[in-house]
Formats: sequence, structure tokens, C-alpha cells
Amino acid sequence: MSAEFTGPPWATDWTKLAAEYRDTLPDDVRDLIVDAVTELKTSQHPYRDDQLDTTKVSLEPARSTDPRGAHVLHFDRGHGWLRFTFVHRTAEPQIVIEQIFWQ
Repeated sequence: MSAEFTGPPWATDWTKLAAEYRDTLPDDVRDLIVDAVTELKTSQHPYRDDQLDTTKVSLEPARSTDPRGAHVLHFDRGHGWLRFTFVHRTAEPQIVIEQIFWQ
């Protein structure tokens, strides 16, 4: 049995707290979040920004000492960000959004 590579669009899941906070935000902000997450889900690799529209989002590791750990995706010109991890596995790789913030 050979392992089948899966690629974009990546599956996405939200922690309960991140989803609850997202749902309290105004509709126009939620639309910005959807656009930002769509950029992330369709990128070739969620930890690299080489295929992201950098006019909409920017990406960086949450901790520079852990480049394979959690990352932060900035959106709305820096007014908001979400923290996520990418669980890269052969079957069903997934982006897990852990936190979200908007001001």
C-alpha cells in the first residue's frame, strides 16, 4: 500500500474558543478572516508565504526558535491575526486555528 500525498486545499479546524470569538466579530471582519484563511488553505505549504497574496496577509513563526511550530497569519493590514499549527501527515493534513484576534 502506498501513501497518497494530499495537498491544497488543506483541511481546516478551529479550536472552540477561536471559533466562538470569530463568531462574535462583525460580518465584514468575518469576511476578512474567511479571505485570509482561504489564502492559507490554498497555499502550497501553510508555513511558507511564497504563494500567499502578501497584499492581504503576512506570515511568521510564533516563535523564531521553533520554525516548525505554531505560526501567525496577519490580516486586515495588521489589525488582526490568527495563530495556527499545521499538522502535516500523509493522510488528511490539517491546519488547526488555535487563536484569533482582531482590533
